[in-house]
Amino acid sequence: MRRREFITFVGSAAAWPFAASAQQSAQMRRIGVLMGLDAKDPESQAAVTALKRGLQELGWTEGSNLETKYNWTGGAPDRVQSSAKELVGRQCEVIVARSTLMVAALLKETQTIPIVFTVVLDPIGSGFIQSFARPGGNVTGFQSYEFTMVGKWVQILQEIAPQVQRVAFLYNPTTVPPGFLRAMETLVPPNSVQIVQAPVHGPAEIDAALTALAREPGGGFVVLPDGFMIANRAQVIELAAQHRLPAVYTSNLWTTSHGLLAYGPDTSDIFYRAASYVDRILKGEKPGDLPVQAPKYGLVINLKTANALGLTIPRQLQQIADEVIE
Repeated sequence: MRRREFITFVGSAAAWPFAASAQQSAQMRRIGVLMGLDAKDPESQAAVTALKRGLQELGWTEGSNLETKYNWTGGAPDRVQSSAKELVGRQCEVIVARSTLMVAALLKETQTIPIVFTVVLDPIGSGFIQSFARPGGNVTGFQSYEFTMVGKWVQILQEIAPQVQRVAFLYNPTTVPPGFLRAMETLVPPNSVQIVQAPVHGPAEIDAALTALAREPGGGFVVLPDGFMIANRAQVIELAAQHRLPAVYTSNLWTTSHGLLAYGPDTSDIFYRAASYVDRILKGEKPGDLPVQAPKYGLVINLKTANALGLTIPRQLQQIADEVIE
């Protein structure tokens, strides 16, 4: 081998590691996840695990060809905007956002980065999308609830606790989607049932509202779905047990935390399915062309909690339940 050829060969060989490194770097994609809960919250962990599992099944492995940036607001509304701004600044190619507040905050920071939402109730009313079939813009995802479900929750509460005469709706007025409040106002309660609104802004007001409800017999309550209530669920469940108040919750997260009964979407399944949209967007599809999907609803009953409250869950309800915790 002539000297010139040898030098060329050595130069090329020396460049191989750098070329391989550049190729690996080019394959690494970056996504973001904006969560309205604390990182140690069981639902957060379940959601992240489901998202990772969905991505791995589609060929995306953390540290190999995918880098994920997480921001957690810990259920504090005053941290939402700064968390969204920080995440957008990390130049993610797709951001997965849990809840209406997270999406609204992200849209104040970017109109170009694709956003896949996971727990949003009214994406059209919130101004996120143009239609369910063709969202348009940079947002798509998975709807979590329908506002008309407030009537279903009251119906279920009556089935499990026929003695209930007053049904209180527990919610934070600054974080609950307005559509639920409108649905409550138009709800025609069943005979002999009084609907009571119980707005709360913090732990002290949660305590006061449920203590007041328990002063007279025949009280029960429904917790409307929003990040604030989920972040404070341990207190709500403890007070329900203390005052022996039957309650209906809106996701299986509550029943696994010793809540009585939940009817609503499986949020882990939503995050798992969201991985498919992240995958499609990373491969070149536009979020505005991906239709918004509906969740799978499920009924979960905690019989141990029912027994502690002195309630007998109807056999028919147990038979149609997706899960019964004994």
